[in-house]
Amino acid sequence: MTSLNPAPLSPAPLNFEQKLANYASLLVHVGVNLQPGGKLHLDAPLESAELARLIVRAAWEAGAVAVDVTYTDQHLTRLMYDHAPESALDYAPAWETERVRHQIGEGYAFLSVSGTDPDLLAGADQGRIARRSKVKAQQGRAASERLMAFETNWSVGAMPVPSWAARVFPSLPSDQAVARLWDAIFAVSRADRPDPVAAWQAHTARLAEVKSHLNSRRYHALHLKNARSDLTVGLADGHLWVGGAVTAQNGVTGVPNLPTDEVFTAPHRERVDGHVRASKPLSVRGSLIEDIFMRFESGRVVQATASKGQDVLLSLLGTDEGARHLGEVALVEYDSPVAQTGLLFYNTLFDENAASHIALGLAYTLNVQDGMQPGVAQAAGANDSLIHVDWMIGTPDTDVDGVYEDGRRESVMRGGKWSF
Repeated sequence: MTSLNPAPLSPAPLNFEQKLANYASLLVHVGVNLQPGGKLHLDAPLESAELARLIVRAAWEAGAVAVDVTYTDQHLTRLMYDHAPESALDYAPAWETERVRHQIGEGYAFLSVSGTDPDLLAGADQGRIARRSKVKAQQGRAASERLMAFETNWSVGAMPVPSWAARVFPSLPSDQAVARLWDAIFAVSRADRPDPVAAWQAHTARLAEVKSHLNSRRYHALHLKNARSDLTVGLADGHLWVGGAVTAQNGVTGVPNLPTDEVFTAPHRERVDGHVRASKPLSVRGSLIEDIFMRFESGRVVQATASKGQDVLLSLLGTDEGARHLGEVALVEYDSPVAQTGLLFYNTLFDENAASHIALGLAYTLNVQDGMQPGVAQAAGANDSLIHVDWMIGTPDTDVDGVYEDGRRESVMRGGKWSF
C-alpha cells in the first residue's frame, strides 16, 4: 500500500565548499564565539588562504570591528635551525610579545589554524631547537599565562598541508591525501552535519554532564590501569574538571579546541607514582617520538625512554625542573569520533581526542579553584613549567578508578568507557 504521507527525504550530502564554509563558521561562532563588536586575531599557515578568507568573512558577518591575520610559513623554521648563526637563536624581539599582550588588553579573541609537517624538524640539531624553544617560551610566558588563564577567548583548528596529509595517508597521491584529511577533519569537527552548531551544542552539553559528575566526587587521586600502564595520579587540592565549552574571564563561552572530546584537570605535582607507556606516537618540535615509557616517583619522572626520538624526549624533560612533572590528566572515551576514524593524525589537536592522556609541564590555572589568583594554583600543588606537552596513554582496555582520601574507590571508566 502506498503511503499518502511519504517519508521526508534525507538532506543531500554537503559538498566540499559547503563543509569548508561550515568549518570556518564553527571556528568563529563555536570556537572563539566572536561577539558583535568583537576583535579577532587569526594565525594561519600560508596554505590556508581560502579557509582564512572564509573565517574573516564569518568574523565580519558576526559583527567584528577588527580582524587581523598573520600568515606563517613552516619551512622558515627549518631554515633558521639549519642556517641561522648561534646569536639568532637567542634573539627574541620584544614587539612580538608586546603585540599579543596589547591585543589581549584590547579584548581580541585569538584563533589559530594549525597545519604543519610532523617531520619538519627531523634530523635538525636538537640542542639548537631546545635552546630556541626555551628562549621563545621565556619571552612569551607573560602573554601565554594570560591566555591559559582564559583572560580572553581563544580556539585552535587545523587544515591539511600536503606534507602532513602524506604522513597520514602515505599510499595516496598528494591531492587525494589532502582530500581524505579534509574529510576526516570535517567529520570529527562536525562540519559535515546539516546543522553543525546544534551538533556542537549537544556535544558540549554532554561533556558538561561529565564534568559536573567528576567535580561532585572530589577524588584525591585517579588510578589508571591497562595492559601497558599502572599509574596513580594524585589530584591538586581544590582541582576542577574542565572540558568542552569554557567561559573566559571576559564572559564569552567558546570551545578552545575543535575537535574536543576530553575532560581534564590538574594533577598534584608531588603525588604521581607508577609507570605509563604511550598508546600513540607523539609529534612535537617537528619530530616524532614513539613508544614513550616513563616511571614516576613522588610526582617526578625518574625514568624515560623511547624507541624513536629519545633525544627529543630528553630535551623536553630538560627544559626546567617542572618539565619532569605532570600538568594535566585528561580522560577520553576510547571510541570518540577521532578514535573512530582509525587514523593517527600526527597532530596533538586530534590525537589527544582519541585517547586519555597526560601532559608534562605547566598546569592550567583554571583547573584549580580560584587558581587565577596569584600563587593559588601552585599552593594547591599545580605544576609550573615552560612547556606543556600532551601525550596519549589511553587504550580500549583502560580502567580508571577515582580514589578518595580515605582510600575508598569507585569506578570512573571501564574498558575505556564512562562507567557512571
